[in-house]
Amino acid sequence: MPESRSRKKATYTPPPQKAAAKPNPRWWVPVMLGLMLLGLAWIVVFYIGRSVSGSSLPIPLFDTWNLAVGAVLIIAGFAMTTRWR
Repeated sequence: MPESRSRKKATYTPPPQKAAAKPNPRWWVPVMLGLMLLGLAWIVVFYIGRSVSGSSLPIPLFDTWNLAVGAVLIIAGFAMTTRWR
């Protein structure tokens, strides 16, 4: 019976090393948390101001857009968490 040919395997070459990720600046985490807390406080002040005084605090001109401002601040904080190392 004929003998099958053996396969020649190439020598293992490891993948190239990736450069180490740079750490974030020192201000990153405080700004990230600050944005999330500021957005939360903005929405809380809006609801409390609306129920207590009947006005739309924190900025009366924005009316219900104050919710959008608070949500954008919170989303910006959460977006920063994706880049946190």
